[in-house]
Amino acid sequence: MKRTETRPIYVGGLQIGGQNACVIQSMTNVPAKDIEASVKQINELEAGGCQIVRLAVLDKEDALAIPYIKEKTNIPLVADIHFNYQLALLALDGHVDKIRINPSNIGAREHTEAVVKKCLEHKVPIRIGINSGSLEQQFLQKYGGPCAEAMIDSADRHVKILEGLGFHDICLSFKSSNVALTIAAYEAAAKHFPYPLHLGVTEAGGFAESAVKSSAALGTLLHEGIGDTIRVSVSGPPKDELIIAKQLLKCFGLYDKVPDLVACPTCGRIQYDMLPLVKKMEDFLADIHEDIQVAVMGCPVNGMQEASRADIGVAGGYEMGMLFAKGKLLRTVPQNELEDALKAEILKIVEERRQ
Repeated sequence: MKRTETRPIYVGGLQIGGQNACVIQSMTNVPAKDIEASVKQINELEAGGCQIVRLAVLDKEDALAIPYIKEKTNIPLVADIHFNYQLALLALDGHVDKIRINPSNIGAREHTEAVVKKCLEHKVPIRIGINSGSLEQQFLQKYGGPCAEAMIDSADRHVKILEGLGFHDICLSFKSSNVALTIAAYEAAAKHFPYPLHLGVTEAGGFAESAVKSSAALGTLLHEGIGDTIRVSVSGPPKDELIIAKQLLKCFGLYDKVPDLVACPTCGRIQYDMLPLVKKMEDFLADIHEDIQVAVMGCPVNGMQEASRADIGVAGGYEMGMLFAKGKLLRTVPQNELEDALKAEILKIVEERRQ
């Protein structure tokens, strides 16, 4: 089932599923009970393009902090809860926008019934999260280890509990640190379930490792039309996740207002120190929310031609560089003025488009 065909759910006022869109999520890495730190991180994530933020709710203090966090933030919040159904009830009383909990892990049936009843009252969806590293023993024994079939079987058990209680505002995730297993599990889920899918590669590693694994696994799924929401896991500051997520979604026409930086890999023809300029432009463009292609090229021989689609760009030379737009020379600029000249032209283009 493609993302345009999944059963829509609403997290706060944000639709997930039933449309050609993939919502960006992240997660705080501070205790929810630290309200000031949580608010700061959530607002930073929102400013960076995040649309939903998940909070770990480990105890009563975390759950009771939710309404105070919501007072000072604007985007939907998800309470991530394991085993303790009472924390889910407290989070719902605090007007959390979504619950992440697995029904068969919270004890007696009446526990699940209490959570479902309150979710229905508050119109709050539930995400069921399946992780290949924490599959139930019965499925590991049945299938001989983690595999897509075992993950689907595990999800079925949780889903049937909710469906049996008349609850259908469900989102599902099937995460693994293995790229091939991630792809296989989500492809199987898309055929088996009508519900929106939350994409992710778990324990993906640092920034570079996560960028590669996420692009390989999630890029494949996005290209196939699978995935209604996404989190790119990075062992680092949560805001780093957004850099990869936005660029990945942009590649498939699922996110706009993201600059595209084009830069050559350098070769023996280069006549200026280009790499520091590339890094400076990466940092500068992180705060630019516009569909603009910027080129930083190494030499004047091929630079303008190879980056002829760029809205604005520079190509370095000996002592002087060329400032160009759409493959046409605008003017030459001294090397030590290239950065400032390029930034000024970018801001000029952005301002013109917004008028």
